[in-house]
Amino acid sequence: MARKTASDDPLAPVTLAVGQEDLLLDRAVREVVAAAKAADADTDVRDLTPDQLQPGTLAELTSPSLFAERKVVVVRNAQDLSADTVKDVKAYLAAPAEEITLVLLHAGGAKGKGLLDAARKAGAREVACPKMTKPADRLAFVRGEFRATGRSATPEACQVLVDAIGSDLRELASAVSQLVADVEGTIDEEVVGRYYTGRAEASSFTVADRAVEGRAAEALEALRWSLSTGVAPVLITSALAQGVRAIGKLSSARGGRPADLARELGMPPWKIDRVRQQMRGWTPDGVAVALRAVAEADAGVKGGGDDPEYALEKAVVTIARAARSRGRA
Repeated sequence: MARKTASDDPLAPVTLAVGQEDLLLDRAVREVVAAAKAADADTDVRDLTPDQLQPGTLAELTSPSLFAERKVVVVRNAQDLSADTVKDVKAYLAAPAEEITLVLLHAGGAKGKGLLDAARKAGAREVACPKMTKPADRLAFVRGEFRATGRSATPEACQVLVDAIGSDLRELASAVSQLVADVEGTIDEEVVGRYYTGRAEASSFTVADRAVEGRAAEALEALRWSLSTGVAPVLITSALAQGVRAIGKLSSARGGRPADLARELGMPPWKIDRVRQQMRGWTPDGVAVALRAVAEADAGVKGGGDDPEYALEKAVVTIARAARSRGRA
């Protein structure tokens, strides 16, 4: 979720929302607008792009009014403002008007850094809206969404939802809202699976889970279902690779608590427990065999073979057999 500075009054004279995550930027704007309208239902909201904010426009918008109306002025993509308009904004930052809240949305890079620095120096309230590129960040986002609604979801449910939906925060937020509206009590992995198991990522990970657990028949059934519903073969090979690599990483790691191993291996603690259960039949030789099978399948689905479906079936069977290699030793 967006991180805010200690001075967290949405009606501060200036709010600076920094980052490139559109959902969080929009939420930062909505929070200010909602606070302003709560204080004055007739608040005038002006939402402007750089081409709409010409030199002199800000002065017009923030000039004293006979009716002393409250106003929110939102400037999007502030890093793209012209040099003359930046001068106007900097001048305004030095002496902001009463009853007016200025919201600057800035990407946070080197472009337009002078304006960014000026707003911070002026003491603007800052909301960080970074792009969430890491799975752990998206997982934390989902957990925060459930907490914000006052509802409980298991760690496994949150992970399955992230695996199923992917990286789009708007879709993740929408999925949380749907689950909260439709489901009573704690939301668990089974519930999320019922709603989202048809998603490509979810079904591909089901194939991988069954394969690394040595359940060949179930893995093949999941594979055929996934392919019949249009899941791209490359997504399945990616999921298989992740599953086998997780087995290999955990089997070669030093013993320790799930939390310690999670930090060392870059996995959530609950996944450490799951992989520990999956790796019971594995040997180092089995991991090597499975990795070769994944590599061959990957080449097969990317044009190296005539039948991608056969390449995947062969990989799944090989991985499932490798998962039981300890029992055959």
